[in-house]
Amino acid sequence: MHCGTTTWLGFNVTMLRYVSFGFTFSLLIAASLNYIPGLTDTEGRAFGIFALDVFDDSLHFFSALWALIAGLMSHRAARIFLIYFGALYFGDGLIGLVTGSGYLDFGIFNYGIQDFTIMFKILSNLPHLTLGGFAMFSVWIWNRK
Repeated sequence: MHCGTTTWLGFNVTMLRYVSFGFTFSLLIAASLNYIPGLTDTEGRAFGIFALDVFDDSLHFFSALWALIAGLMSHRAARIFLIYFGALYFGDGLIGLVTGSGYLDFGIFNYGIQDFTIMFKILSNLPHLTLGGFAMFSVWIWNRK
């Protein structure tokens, strides 16, 4: 049994599986931000910062689906999801922090290096840094036997 294992409906559910389910919920919220009245400004930016488009929404939705499937499958699948998702999202946040453009939405290829203020770069990349960092950290903390 893994650290933090509980039984639910006859299934062993570990902390990493719970974390994957949490990511499912978080990513579905991210995918729906453009469709919740009052969260976007006149330029279509969520919270006045994030210019999310259909591609971004799809990326968030399919990441949520990946998290859900991994959480339902097994501890190992959840662990793999959290490692790869975490590395991809955290890396995207770091690239965005340095260049103003990420790679997951092909922004670095389409727009190159952007001249944004450091505060804007921090605020716009904080979600990817936080989610990616927490995903990898959770594997380190809760992948104990």
